[in-house]
Amino acid sequence: MTRSTPQGAGRRLEDGIAWAVRNADGIVAIVVAVVVGLMDVLNDHMGSNIVSGATLLVLAALVYGSLTERRRRVADIRAATAGTSRAIEDLAMVRTLSGAEVALAHERARRATTRWVFKGGTGTYLRAVTLPECVLEAQRQRRSLSMKIDIINPADDQVCTAYARFRSTFGGGFGEWTVERTRKEAYATVVAAGWHRQRLDTLEIDVHLSSVAPALRFDLSDTCLIITQDDPSRVSLCVERDRPLYDYYVTELHQSREQAVKLDLREAVPLADEPTVDEVRRLLDVLGLPLPSSFTDRDVGDIIDKALRAENPYRR
Repeated sequence: MTRSTPQGAGRRLEDGIAWAVRNADGIVAIVVAVVVGLMDVLNDHMGSNIVSGATLLVLAALVYGSLTERRRRVADIRAATAGTSRAIEDLAMVRTLSGAEVALAHERARRATTRWVFKGGTGTYLRAVTLPECVLEAQRQRRSLSMKIDIINPADDQVCTAYARFRSTFGGGFGEWTVERTRKEAYATVVAAGWHRQRLDTLEIDVHLSSVAPALRFDLSDTCLIITQDDPSRVSLCVERDRPLYDYYVTELHQSREQAVKLDLREAVPLADEPTVDEVRRLLDVLGLPLPSSFTDRDVGDIIDKALRAENPYRR
């Protein structure tokens, strides 16, 4: 036969005391009711005042118990509400941006960042604003800057055709997008990356070429992730760094680059402040990204202009 240990008995005593404390109001009411009831049955001389007083005492105990239970319920409701609020806050990880808010969000993201990750089509806004402004800010603050750029591969006819078709259909009024224009824009981003790298020793910049035409653009800094579309009239999204979704996209963008072709800009040939056509041709040849034979010197000149003097497509 199993005998209870002193520890087990002590544990049961502690549980019993804790239960009695939690339910003291009910215990008091029951004890008083039982005692008075027994006295009333066994003692014919018990006065009505005693019975009335006992009844009031029992009622007071019951009221006290009711108030205590209400307080417990209020505390439980508050705890549940706080949990719900936290859950809603976690769900609301994305802030919507529209109009001028998009440019302002990009400006704030560039101010003190040490890294910038871009994934998009051909990187027009990147060349026109993000890349030069980030480089300028890094020079100003005398700090290093890491940039990873993921765009479509200009040597891939299929992806260039798909992206040109997409931009022509959903481009938001930025002119006609032909396959030739798509290639030039992508080549220009490669040239711009090489040109800026040669002018800032603390700039670490990688270019990755994808064979998948994206429908969205991702700009990730130290503080936030901004997701935009080619049509500026549509709502954009901003995810702050302390949200789980930010970390998810850090991994997602990394995986995307892992599946793309990486260019080794360390092998890039020198480019003058105003690159020549021959310099750009040699640069792209060395990077393993030669221009199509159909591209004339005038076409290369267009690429140089797009690389170094790109216009902000969203400026009104």
